[in-house]
Amino acid sequence: MDPAVPEQMTSERGASGAAAQQRTALLSVMAAVFLVAVKLGTGLVTGSLGLLAEAAHSGTDLVAALLTLFAVRIAVRPADQEHHYGHGKAEHLAALAESTFLIVVSLFLAFLAATRLASDTPRQVDTTWWSFLVLGVVISVDASRAVVSRRAARRYHSAALASNALHFASDLGGSLAVLVGLVFVALGEQRADAVAALFVAAIVLVAAARLAGQSIEVLMDRADADSEEAVRAALEEFGDVEVRRLRSRHAAGRDFVDLVVAVSADAGLAQAHTTADAIESAIRRQLPGSDVLVHVEPRAVDGDLRERASAAALSIPGVREVHNVRVMQIDGRPELSLHVKLPRDLALGEAHAVVEHLESALREAVPELRGVHTHIEPLSATDWATRPARGEVAEAREAIDEVVSRYTGRAPSRVSFRDADRGRVALIDVLLPADQPLPSAHQRAGAIEEAVRQRCPELADVIVHTEPATAPTGAG
Repeated sequence: MDPAVPEQMTSERGASGAAAQQRTALLSVMAAVFLVAVKLGTGLVTGSLGLLAEAAHSGTDLVAALLTLFAVRIAVRPADQEHHYGHGKAEHLAALAESTFLIVVSLFLAFLAATRLASDTPRQVDTTWWSFLVLGVVISVDASRAVVSRRAARRYHSAALASNALHFASDLGGSLAVLVGLVFVALGEQRADAVAALFVAAIVLVAAARLAGQSIEVLMDRADADSEEAVRAALEEFGDVEVRRLRSRHAAGRDFVDLVVAVSADAGLAQAHTTADAIESAIRRQLPGSDVLVHVEPRAVDGDLRERASAAALSIPGVREVHNVRVMQIDGRPELSLHVKLPRDLALGEAHAVVEHLESALREAVPELRGVHTHIEPLSATDWATRPARGEVAEAREAIDEVVSRYTGRAPSRVSFRDADRGRVALIDVLLPADQPLPSAHQRAGAIEEAVRQRCPELADVIVHTEPATAPTGAG
């Protein structure tokens, strides 16, 4: 499959989701305009403070829907030069502005209701049959848009749509309260309308305070406990990784994770990078769609002398590889010898300066060393090679079969040859017992190499690969 196809499909799904969110927000705007007009008109005609309070409540929902429409258009924009983390917080900023407006309106409505309740001559409310019909329509609209917004919020993990659904649900509760109040007014209790208005104001105040609190937490980058738990669960499969710092935040349905981990100090750069990639993938499996950044640091070295020396050598700028690290005890104190590979374009003077820096670092990291001996090597260049004809290497192949059979008791699992710029190379795979200790296996491979070189002096190099006898073999 073309690797661009999944990315294109993801992009198309993202665009489709953004369009769906905008359609939902636009429908909310249209519904809010309708409800404001109906409630306000009915409230003015009947003199019902409850309906006027509901009209104001729907007015705040109109503002909310307009803010949501703006937010989902802004929040879906990708990251750019000025907004490296995208625009997801626009939704929460809109929700905070909306909740502030709701709090102000609810306090004003509560004041009007309390004033009417305290009055000795309550205002007369005209309850007509069509006012109940209007409330029936309003309740149906409130219920339907609350359900639609809640489903869209869950599907697209949208904070703005979730806040809209919460407001629509509170609208539904307020409308039911106003209906009950009008019923009591029709039965002769005029103060019931003011009580209903006070109830609506309380609903709005509680919902607005909750929404404001949630929005402030996101805007202040409060740590998300669920995200941190998911990250730690993902890290359980990496037993050799030390977590030094974990930061997570959540915005617009997306998690952002900043992680600092420590790995073995003698791990190479490529190995550390591979570990970081694996950690990022594991976290994304736990938190789909998350933005994960993993920084890798070396763990404090507390191992044996060889491990500490290797880690110190690899920390020197310019050192590309370290191998053949050997510790020798001389007069009760250790000496260290190692091969150091440096860029092949360095002059000897430059290379020697790098190695002197390396030797100083080794003495500082391992102060018990008696001495340090280094062998400087250039990094190998690409060696272009071809396969020789089978007839050209028949004698060498026969000699190799005989040597391997003598040392292992069986023929080699594979023998191949390459004609490189520096001469012919023999590549030999041999099978040894799976439980044989590694030093013993390495010693036997070295003996096979030396014996093949003696039998076939025309070979420029002999490379013996050992594998357990139970491993699958192949030809090459």
